[in-house]
Amino acid sequence: MTHFINLPGSGGSGPGHWQSRWESVNPAMRRFQPSSWDLPDFTDWLAALEAAVIAAPEPPVLVAHSLSCLLIAHWQKISRRPVKAALLVGVPDPKSAVFPGYGMAFARIPEGRLRFASLVVTSTNDPYGSAGYAQARATQWGSRIAVIGPFGHINAESGLGDWPEGLALLEGLVSEA
Repeated sequence: MTHFINLPGSGGSGPGHWQSRWESVNPAMRRFQPSSWDLPDFTDWLAALEAAVIAAPEPPVLVAHSLSCLLIAHWQKISRRPVKAALLVGVPDPKSAVFPGYGMAFARIPEGRLRFASLVVTSTNDPYGSAGYAQARATQWGSRIAVIGPFGHINAESGLGDWPEGLALLEGLVSEA
């Protein structure tokens, strides 16, 4: 069985978010647990991700949204823990007008490729990061990219519900990793 670690962005992905919906139907999908969802502390989030990967019974697939996409880029440079793959949804641009000040510790993105297979998923009208920014990150990280159309920040407000198309993207990533 493939094990998944859900990494919501700031705010923690409430019950209407696709990450929460996926967790509710897949017992192999667990959420990492930082101390605060609303005021992300970079060091705490790194430690929470490390603890979640250590607790996984096999190399997990990371399923990240928003700020956690940047977290993964940092974490994989300092940890040698094995990971099967990462789905990176709604990668935020730290230079966007709406990027929160509390996220600036995550903003200095390390250079280079990720050390595992990855897929960046973006929309054509994300206020937190343009499709061009997502493409630049995908190129830097050695990730494939999927542009899904005008779905904002690909969150609960995007009206995706259970987001079966996203689940299909995740399944494709897992089968290729």
